[in-house]
Amino acid sequence: MAARIERLVTSGQFTLDGGTWDVDNNVWIVGDDHEAVVIDAAHDARAIAAAVGDRRLTAIVCTHAHNDHVNAAPALAELTGATIWLHPDDLPLWKMTHPGRDPDEHLADGQVIEAAGADLTVIHTPGHAPGAVCLYDPGLGAVFTGDTLFQGGPGATGRSYSHFPTIIDSIRDRLLTLPPETKVLTGHGEPTTIGAEAPHLQEWIAQGH
Repeated sequence: MAARIERLVTSGQFTLDGGTWDVDNNVWIVGDDHEAVVIDAAHDARAIAAAVGDRRLTAIVCTHAHNDHVNAAPALAELTGATIWLHPDDLPLWKMTHPGRDPDEHLADGQVIEAAGADLTVIHTPGHAPGAVCLYDPGLGAVFTGDTLFQGGPGATGRSYSHFPTIIDSIRDRLLTLPPETKVLTGHGEPTTIGAEAPHLQEWIAQGH
């Protein structure tokens, strides 16, 4: 059975640098009727577990460690027995939210995470956060970009641990080289495609954010 992609939207707060913002997050579930992985366990572990249902959850993959993307990860791992994966460069951010619980496994550029017929290749895309990653599966025709690339441009780089020239390098060199029809499944908001975003690179650079 081919893997499919499901989206669950959860709501909560993003906190960093002394500020707090209300946010809606996309939680992506990739799998079939028997097995799945979750990309970004945001805000509500029980709602995510209910969406997974009686499938075996093998992994909780964190695109980066801002609290709104990882705050439900330990609770979801406890409910399901799944393994939490994070790029090690984001451990300082992770520890702001979960000082007493480390991720179980470290993500590495080029690694492949398998789930129910899906093969998610890890692409290290620093900029929004040092350990930010995207997950690309040509079979699904999709890349999960977390907060690296959105409909309309790069993720925010005005806060701690972020850097605008770095996110531009990541997007130009690692994402815009994917096939133009590739669906861009984002950490917040509606999907787009590589082809829709690629022509705007110079505008983003000129804006400087």
